Amino acid sequence: MRNGGVSFWWQQVGLPVPTDRLEGDVTCDVAIVGGGLTGLWAAHYLREADPSLDVRVLEAEFAGFGASGRNGGWLSSELPGSPRAYARAGGADGVARMRAAVRATVDEVIGVTERAGIDADVVRHGVLHVARSAAQAERLGGELDAAQVAARIRVAGAVSGHLDPDCARVQPARLVAGVADLVRAQGVRVHEDTRVRSVEPGAAVTERGTVRAPVVLRCLEGFTAGLSGHRRDWLPMNSAIVVTEPLTDAQWDAIGWAGEELLGDEAHAYCYAQRTADGRIALGGRGVPYRFGSRTDVDGRTQEWTVESLRTTLASLFPSLAGIGLDHAWCGVLGVPRDWSASVSYDPVTGLGHAGGYVGSGLTATNLAGRTLRDLVLGRDTDLTHLPWTGHRVRRWEPEPLRWAGVHALYRLFRAADRREDAGLARTSRVARVANRVAGR
Repeated sequence: MRNGGVSFWWQQVGLPVPTDRLEGDVTCDVAIVGGGLTGLWAAHYLREADPSLDVRVLEAEFAGFGASGRNGGWLSSELPGSPRAYARAGGADGVARMRAAVRATVDEVIGVTERAGIDADVVRHGVLHVARSAAQAERLGGELDAAQVAARIRVAGAVSGHLDPDCARVQPARLVAGVADLVRAQGVRVHEDTRVRSVEPGAAVTERGTVRAPVVLRCLEGFTAGLSGHRRDWLPMNSAIVVTEPLTDAQWDAIGWAGEELLGDEAHAYCYAQRTADGRIALGGRGVPYRFGSRTDVDGRTQEWTVESLRTTLASLFPSLAGIGLDHAWCGVLGVPRDWSASVSYDPVTGLGHAGGYVGSGLTATNLAGRTLRDLVLGRDTDLTHLPWTGHRVRRWEPEPLRWAGVHALYRLFRAADRREDAGLARTSRVARVANRVAGR
């Protein structure tokens, strides 16, 4: 089994060699810090709206090195954050508008892949959420009974389910590589192997030179803590994924996964899965939730006990697959604000803006954020600029060692709550309710 190498998705298509490194000081109209999907989508929509703009993207490794090329491949309509947090900003109407905007963005992303000829293994068969206990069933409120769930996928112990049709499976590396090619074709310079050390009004300071621009957008998601002055803005939360060897036809028949729905559960320490285009199962979940000092992984390598935990989860979902070989494991970080809700912001006075903090639901939200940044930078008054995440502010995370101790304690509580619910609790464990309140969800 390979561990690391950025991700299985990148190993499938081949790791790109960084190109167009910044060489010395330059000026441009818009400097975007971060070559993931948020930054690339923002660059795409800005150039599409105004082809005269000189837009440059600054990336420490290569475009798509972070979560954009490592995620579970869920192009979903899930809110990137807490409905309660968005309701505080925009009321019930704001939450409804946010949900509608995210759902419409699924169509937008698929439309771009079709128009630009991006082959990202996109299949829109929805996502099947399953409940495997009475407490999970209460939270889910699904319309499918156990038999109806089994008719789609035979998940051991499933008691109910919910099918959300507004979700598509994608191959993340193919998607982000395609969007990177698209923006380059539009004339955007993507300076890879160019690490930004600090951001200030009018400038992004890199180790290779300073990029001066009236507009500087920070789009670093889980890597935000590595930027000077931003260590406590968003927590770099870890998530890990394993990919099995290709399943045989008999193995697929045994688990009844005939379609290409995505699969998730309602546990507090939840898992997420997809049937890949080449006939494997990619299964993800939490390993070590957070590294001390907001450190991030090295080349995607994850801990062996995390791999074993995901192996156990896979066998729990599908007992007939116990012992199946795992071909690849990796991890990455996602951005988590203190109130677990994403934000998009731009200050026309300083020219500084940012987007991110998607709490694990960013594959769709990155596109919505990119279009929102476009409208904010261009001074447009649109429906997007009035969504409740626009201008959303949140307090910073606690300093160390409180941050590390608190996050690890929270996940011990979530796992304890799952054990209690699996043992027969009919309602969500009080332990989980307390943990959610402390977490700020």
